[in-house]
Amino acid sequence: MTQQAALPPEETTVLNYKQMANAVRALSMDAVQKANSGHPGMPMGMADVATVLFSKFLKFDPRNPLWPDRDRFILSAGHGSMLLYSLLYLTGYEKMTMEEIQNFRQLGSLTPGHPEVMPEAGIEITTGPLGQGISSAVGFALAERILAARFSDLINHYTYVIASDGDLMEGISHEACALAGHLGLGKLVVLYDDNGICIDGPTSLSYSDDVPKRFESYGWDVQTIDGHNVDEISKAIAKAQVTETPSIICCKTHIGYGAPTKQDSASSHGSPLGDEEIKGARENLDWPHEPFDIPLEIMELWRLIGERNQPEYEQWETALEQNRYRDEFSKVLEGDVTAEIAPLIAQVKKDFAKDKPKMATRQCSGTVLESLVPALPFLIGGSADLTGSVNTKIKGPEIINKENYGGQYIHYGVREHGMAAIMNGMALHGGVIPYAGTFLQFSDYSRPAIRLGALMKQRVVHVMTHDSIGLGEDGPTHQPVEHLSALRAMPNLNVFRPCDGIETAECWELALNKTTGPGLLSLTRQGLPTLREDTGAENLCAKGAYILADSDGAPKVTIFATGSEVAIAMDAKARLDKDGVATRLVSVPCMDLFFEQDGEYQQSLVCNDSIKVAVEAAVRHGWDRLIGGHGIFVGMSGYGDSAPAEKLYEHFGITADNIVKKVQDRLN
Repeated sequence: MTQQAALPPEETTVLNYKQMANAVRALSMDAVQKANSGHPGMPMGMADVATVLFSKFLKFDPRNPLWPDRDRFILSAGHGSMLLYSLLYLTGYEKMTMEEIQNFRQLGSLTPGHPEVMPEAGIEITTGPLGQGISSAVGFALAERILAARFSDLINHYTYVIASDGDLMEGISHEACALAGHLGLGKLVVLYDDNGICIDGPTSLSYSDDVPKRFESYGWDVQTIDGHNVDEISKAIAKAQVTETPSIICCKTHIGYGAPTKQDSASSHGSPLGDEEIKGARENLDWPHEPFDIPLEIMELWRLIGERNQPEYEQWETALEQNRYRDEFSKVLEGDVTAEIAPLIAQVKKDFAKDKPKMATRQCSGTVLESLVPALPFLIGGSADLTGSVNTKIKGPEIINKENYGGQYIHYGVREHGMAAIMNGMALHGGVIPYAGTFLQFSDYSRPAIRLGALMKQRVVHVMTHDSIGLGEDGPTHQPVEHLSALRAMPNLNVFRPCDGIETAECWELALNKTTGPGLLSLTRQGLPTLREDTGAENLCAKGAYILADSDGAPKVTIFATGSEVAIAMDAKARLDKDGVATRLVSVPCMDLFFEQDGEYQQSLVCNDSIKVAVEAAVRHGWDRLIGGHGIFVGMSGYGDSAPAEKLYEHFGITADNIVKKVQDRLN
């Protein structure tokens, strides 16, 4: 099914285009003025480009906003959100009413200061932090190619992006755009708002990059046009549609276009224009209409544009009904893998229990993936140039590259931040479940994108290995100590730190079954014994914390531990029990899930008269919720050091000896 650039109604002349664009400008400056907050300059400057894109090229249907084969439009310059809201209202998205436009930036509206993902209203992604939109767009475009490789009769669409100078200044855009060129994502088209203005003033204050040469070096097709010339805009987008490489169209524009004194000025960037300036802009734009008043003839032109792809949508629906892969396609888009993975996880758990291997949990994770990946063809893995270390690739599935999008593994290169954003885009597009690995220390690099994935409630699995001082000789630069605490503080991110293969399998199951947020697996470099014996159908990790080894009678001591420290705690428990100190060991694979349990369950573990001990090769922050301010903590109080892992654990006192000593001191 090939996509044709649909034309607007015959009566849509260049003059009409200008008036249609002016409707966008007027709504944008009026909404910002009413809210007394916002960014009017960018919507006014890019209105011509956006009008041509929506009216002549973008494949969308406001009546069916979740059409799987729609083009994706991403406003990476999210501060110019009124551009998007105006377009959605004018083209007829049911949820984007005039009332919502007039409630711009108000509590509870669908028109917040920066777009927040709501595809049913035409908003594909949350943008605000600059660089995230254009980088996630690479994931959208990559997911389209992956699905098209398997469902070529049903998937064939473009990803269009409006990006700003700020997007391109952010380093993440380099990571993602370089990979897009390497992968030959020809259906990715970026419209760069090259207006020469940033918040502080002219971009020349801090920015002298040669953007065309930069993107040429990535292997992109590059064009430079007048962003207010309808003919140039049309020809440039038409050319970009047929390239075999990603495309960037550098659109020379005037920020605050039409404003009498604030055009081409930083003063139009992030503040309302003011009544007098808006009055002058109306005169300059020949727009003599009251605020929020769109003339009927202009509104009709926009609504016709909103209707122009309905026949194509209906043809697509017919093609889907007749397609022999219809059921598979629908299931892939639905993304529910619970039934497929349950028996696989159950078998892996049984195998671990039977063989009782001493393995690093990163290797346990690789073993789990050996069962999952072949069974889930749209489970797409990768790593940031650490494949052999993070165990995210199994034998068999092919590598995804520009000659073959039908594989299941992506070499992201040393691009942690870009990788995380690209995975967000893949998840948002739908039809694929992305996961990829790096070291936990480098979650610092990918954290902004992880946060956005959590905010947008997207299923992305981050495999983070080498998760403590246990990685050893690489030293404190590579040894995460504060990262678990920082990541656990992030709402809607489940941080898993399993203690053995059985817990690792259960954590993978939980991460894949949660469709409303990302999961992060914190995994060891060093080998760990298999501690779990119960491999029943219940997923014990789903409770976040559970009794791994109970005391004989009421506990005098309760030890809480995670990951590699559970084995150390188990040794301490045995010694305390031998000394007549009844000790309960609680494994805490996911603190986030534990605090989601009902109060009675939480109290059963933390509300007793026992001495509370927490053991983790990380900082204490966050543990007081379980053990209280007077509980004993055995862990790190600063950074690590360079030495073999066992020496480091002894040096920093994360040992069974030290646990026993601290408990005995408290008892005495």
